[in-house]
Amino acid sequence: MAEPPTPAHIEHGDGLQWLRDHPAQPGDSLVTSLPDVSEVPLDFEAWRDWFGAAAAQLLGWLPADSVAIFYQSDILHGGVWVDKAHLVQRAAEVAGATLVWHKIVCRAPPGEARFGRASYSHLLCFGRAALPPRRHAYPDVLPADGDKSWTRGMGSAACELACRYLRQETSTRRVLDPFCGHGSVLAVARRMGFDVLGVELNRKRWRTARAALARAAAQ
Repeated sequence: MAEPPTPAHIEHGDGLQWLRDHPAQPGDSLVTSLPDVSEVPLDFEAWRDWFGAAAAQLLGWLPADSVAIFYQSDILHGGVWVDKAHLVQRAAEVAGATLVWHKIVCRAPPGEARFGRASYSHLLCFGRAALPPRRHAYPDVLPADGDKSWTRGMGSAACELACRYLRQETSTRRVLDPFCGHGSVLAVARRMGFDVLGVELNRKRWRTARAALARAAAQ
């Protein structure tokens, strides 16, 4: 007999394979960041194809009344900006999901000039079914990302906004991140009372995420 799931767990492995092996349960929602081209062993065109297929798989995995929230930063490749929000929205069309909301998260102070790296990120929420009218208002622009454990990580302010939305507007009971990195989303979600499950392929990041989750559980 399989052991019952624990309320907080991070597995070492392939997040997409984990989703293929584990059907969604009622009350499951996703909060994640899909890796960019610098983090996967693929050339640019292959990465674009992989990114779209991965986003569509995540959205297709969702229970009908749950949501997936993506935190994505645009990248400059070959002198051309790659809009990851556009890539995720194209995948949503394939998966039959609709955009619930789209926020901008400032990764640098508004008005600060930067060269070669986006000073903002996208925070996008998608659902596969119509959701009840929203009960609370949320900012469309976060002026600061919050504390981050690494440069590519999702800042604490963005994590808190995503998890607050899940708590106030959905029936989410468990937050999953199949590309959990250092575990920032999961640590915030656990502190807010959700069950959490993460998957991380990189063993060093997996250990870091487990430690972050242990610290959150102790608070």
